[in-house]
Amino acid sequence: MKPSLLLAAILMTLSTQTPANELPAPPDVEKRPHVVKAPHGAERQDEYYWLRDDAREDKAMLAYLEAENAYTDAVMAPLKPLEDRLYDEIVGRIKQDDSSVPYRDRGYWYYTRFETGQDYPVHARRKDGPGVDAASIQKATDAGDFAGEEVMLDLNALAAGKDYYAVSDREVSPDNRLLAYAEDLNGRRQYTVRIKDLETGELYPDQIKGVSANLIWADDNRTLFYVENDPETLLTVRVKKHVLGTPVADDVLVYEEKDDSFYMGIGRTRDDQFICIGVESTVSSEMRCTPAAAPGEFVVLAPRERDVEYDADHHDGRWVIRTNADGARNFKVVTAPTGSTSRADWQDWIAHRDDVFIDGVELFDGFAAIAERSEGLERLRLVRGEPGQADGDSEYVKADEPAYSMGLSANPEPDSEWLRYSYTSMTTPATVYELNVRSGERRQLKQEPVLGYDPSRYVTERLWATARDGTRVPVSLVYRKGFERDGTAAMLQYAYGSYGSSTDPGFNSTVVSLLDRGMVYAIAHIRGGQEMGRDWYDNGKLFNKKNTFTDFIDVTRYLVEHKYAAPDRVAAYGGSAGGLLMGAIANMAPADYDVILSQVPFVDVVTTMLDPSIPLTTNEYDEWGNPEQKKYYDYMLTYSPYDNLKAQAYPAMYVGTGLWDSQVQYWEPAKYVARLRDVDTSGNTVVFRTNMEAGHGGKSGRFRRYRERAEMYAFMLDRLGVTQAVAR
Repeated sequence: MKPSLLLAAILMTLSTQTPANELPAPPDVEKRPHVVKAPHGAERQDEYYWLRDDAREDKAMLAYLEAENAYTDAVMAPLKPLEDRLYDEIVGRIKQDDSSVPYRDRGYWYYTRFETGQDYPVHARRKDGPGVDAASIQKATDAGDFAGEEVMLDLNALAAGKDYYAVSDREVSPDNRLLAYAEDLNGRRQYTVRIKDLETGELYPDQIKGVSANLIWADDNRTLFYVENDPETLLTVRVKKHVLGTPVADDVLVYEEKDDSFYMGIGRTRDDQFICIGVESTVSSEMRCTPAAAPGEFVVLAPRERDVEYDADHHDGRWVIRTNADGARNFKVVTAPTGSTSRADWQDWIAHRDDVFIDGVELFDGFAAIAERSEGLERLRLVRGEPGQADGDSEYVKADEPAYSMGLSANPEPDSEWLRYSYTSMTTPATVYELNVRSGERRQLKQEPVLGYDPSRYVTERLWATARDGTRVPVSLVYRKGFERDGTAAMLQYAYGSYGSSTDPGFNSTVVSLLDRGMVYAIAHIRGGQEMGRDWYDNGKLFNKKNTFTDFIDVTRYLVEHKYAAPDRVAAYGGSAGGLLMGAIANMAPADYDVILSQVPFVDVVTTMLDPSIPLTTNEYDEWGNPEQKKYYDYMLTYSPYDNLKAQAYPAMYVGTGLWDSQVQYWEPAKYVARLRDVDTSGNTVVFRTNMEAGHGGKSGRFRRYRERAEMYAFMLDRLGVTQAVAR
């Protein structure tokens, strides 16, 4: 059957073969025999492999995705009033003419603001002067007073007429005149660099295509360093420098990374003296730097070693380096002289601790702010004195709640006595504070306005669930005050649990619509993240990966056992590697979940990791394993969601993806849903939504993503029987 006729036939089936009061039949896509072979001889059948089309042009494949979208439209049609209510509630909490807290850098105050009804931000700045500070600028923008404002980029104008538009890096030249920015027109994260003269508004003809969103100016204000991507794998492979007004084809190669297990980025040091290239794999890193005033050879700070990670900054005439060298699994901080090129020069400054993970370091004149993690929570520790002095005089920035998220904010000027930091919890909207490290004075600069929201109506808890191997897993909860723990409530449980990426208990305005309907929202801080330190990560990757999945299931069972939720009213949600989690728990414990929400899910682990041409594969061998080696192949095969689908009753599912996703290719969830339909014995509804103009992060724009969230929530609420009006 021709592709166009295939789509027509599927759509005809959806519209004519099912009574109006019943769900339509889901799409049924063709199977084509295909064998996936591993170098060690193992073979697997993949009847839906043909759905992969790197060019995104195959008519039969596109017809199938469109048919799935049409099916989702049909399923969701009766729920459109609920979706609209959810969308209105979510958007109704947003102060549309809002702005960020301005920060000062090189004589200008920079901020981002939104205008009512507009989907994209305006990036602006104001020149520093008497009476000009963060508070005065916020007051002016709130009043609609834009006198003295300089609009650098109005993304609403740039996005006009485009299905997708994003700007992911903006770098102002040292003389404050030029702006280099990286724009993406389809969500695939292949950027084009444009350069704008901020004095004249002129857009330079220079265009650099096929790069990552990572740009750095040299001190001459004419030389721009950027990172070029491999056009097929999208790996960051080369650093080049472009001189304004010269052909891009003549750009000079500065550095090329030959090892495709490493990612690469560029940046400036805290004191602006050096431009540095950093490369890192899952278990190793290396930096090379050159003077920003006269860039030349990039000199290696310390040669890469397996299982040695470090990141360095330069301030006050020395390097300050965060590293896990010498067995410092939770990292320590060392110093080294400016000319150092070897680990032999490193001197311990802030010692390693078994119970505290050092997450980052921000250097100031006379003190440093250390971002730490312990007991599953973030802390900021102020260490006074210069780097290299004894690690003694220190204090912690105070937190106000039992479960919260705290981190460093924008602090571009190291000579300030004020430390800016962010604070949020599951009941407290994102708040920016500044703390005077001399006097102890704390000022709230801004709290995210959430219209109609009263934090006193909600309660957050921190619990510890015991996993099947005896490990205590932290859990963060939020619910509406008056909630009764009687085992009847509906609950949504979220987690990620990979790459050492921690999921901290921050405020989520969309969740308020669930809490107001009597639901409980839980974050499971499972192994594979780094909430409890490096061991927490190591015990959730490679041959320990199944701990991630069983932790999530055990948290669910703990919460049900302790009557936070009814056993038949639990929903689970995860995205990307969290979508792998969703696929795994669906196979391992389908009866524990009534509905699963899975966005851009990484579900075809073995096939993807066997293909080094796919973006991210080679960099992630130390995360998942390299299935070209049989021991890893065999273990990955025991949990890969696509490979472990079987004849059993699965929960209802909402699965989403983006056609142009470069992180998790669209064909993974497409194949997964097709095979799931073949084996699922439950009769539960499975919908599959593909954004045809989006990538890994969904549609661009401020409000469109909330329409997607409202649809997903409507599907979940209907399944859980949560239909009552908003609580008062």
